[in-house]
Formats: sequence, structure tokens, C-alpha cells
Amino acid sequence: MGKVFSLLALATSLLLACNPEREKTGDRSSYDVITEKSYVYRESKPAPGPLTDSVLALKKQITDYLDQQGFKPHMAAKDSLLFERANKQEVMIELPAPQDIWQSNTIIVFDPVKNPLFINLHKGTAQIDHYLQSK
Repeated sequence: MGKVFSLLALATSLLLACNPEREKTGDRSSYDVITEKSYVYRESKPAPGPLTDSVLALKKQITDYLDQQGFKPHMAAKDSLLFERANKQEVMIELPAPQDIWQSNTIIVFDPVKNPLFINLHKGTAQIDHYLQSK
């Protein structure tokens, strides 16, 4: 499972692109635009089973913590995401089609003064604390 998250993180980091020069008048209709402090998740309807229960329990623990930290839930409407930072930089992320239950339950945290963070459900809330404390 650690390899899956490592590969997912590597693949998504290659897809990240910051572009401060992008004109706001450009066509953004193909993107789900996120501008506020939030966490983005996909809607998923996983098959029942012990692994599903485990993943959903970890996801709930993380999302409950994010709610407590003032992040708003945002269900991804599209697989093309555009995060607009407070300094007007834009970070585009193309979410690949989920290959398993872990990818189906991906969570991306976004604070407008920072770049988005992909949450590893195995790492718990410490990664969120680190994200909040970083500049």
C-alpha cells in the first residue's frame, strides 16, 4: 500500500503546475476551481468489506480532524482541479481514474496561502499539523 501512495504522490507531483501568469479570462470551465480553505474528496460508492470499512474509518478520522481545523468539505465535481492561491498562483491537478479503494478515497487539503497537500490516510493527522505549521 505504501508503494501505491508513493507512486500516486509521484504521479500527481508531476502533474502539478503553478502558473502565476495565467489570465483569469482564460477558459476555466473544464476545471473544478477551488479558492477557499477546504479539503477535496471524490464521491465513491465502494463495495462493502473489511478493507472498505478500514479505509472509510481512516477517511472519517481525517475529515473530522480537517473539519475541526476549519477546512470546508468540497466534493470534486471534475477530475481536473484548479487551486487558486491567495497570491493568484494557480495549481492544476489532473486526478487519474481511481484504480483501487485507496485512490477512490483520495483527500487533497488546500489552504489558499499554500500549495495543495495530498493526504496519506495511513499517516494520520500529523501530516495535517505539519502542513498547517509550514509557511
